[in-house]
Amino acid sequence: MALAYAERHLPRSPLLLFYGDDFADFIATFEPARDLAYLPDVIRLEAARGHAYHAADAVPLDPAALAQVPSDRLPDLVFSPHPSLSILSSIHPVATIWAMNGGGLEPGPIKPWTGETALVVRPRLLVDVLRLEPAEAAFLQALAGGATLGAAAEDASALRGFDLAAALVRLLQSGAFTAIRKDNTNGH
Repeated sequence: MALAYAERHLPRSPLLLFYGDDFADFIATFEPARDLAYLPDVIRLEAARGHAYHAADAVPLDPAALAQVPSDRLPDLVFSPHPSLSILSSIHPVATIWAMNGGGLEPGPIKPWTGETALVVRPRLLVDVLRLEPAEAAFLQALAGGATLGAAAEDASALRGFDLAAALVRLLQSGAFTAIRKDNTNGH
């Protein structure tokens, strides 16, 4: 597969970091890999890991910073995503497949075979891949997209199993954010 890709896709830049960013799209249409429908998303996850590894260093947000914010101002907070952060949603259990192949989980049958969302981030020296529950993923995507904490929580609360406190703690512990600021667009 890699040889077929390399023969058809010459590097366009001397920076090899980005060479292969379209490898997953190539594999999605590569006839010999037709029966491995999950493979392009696993490749996308691995590419996200490479980008995270080479992203700018940034100090993760200290969760104690939230304790300094008055409770009536919490809904207006906007979180700055870590430069290494990426979110990969798949119709396949991509984080589980990746973990089984990377030694993080014991290989075995995956049941049920359901879609997963992976958070990829390098808050310190190592790149982390975390599987997110659907509500957590929606919450993170909203926050990373610039939504206020209040708006992201309200939208995610409509999803089954959403626990604001647990999701916020998990995301802060992951190092997904570097800073918080007050949203000034709502007149406060």
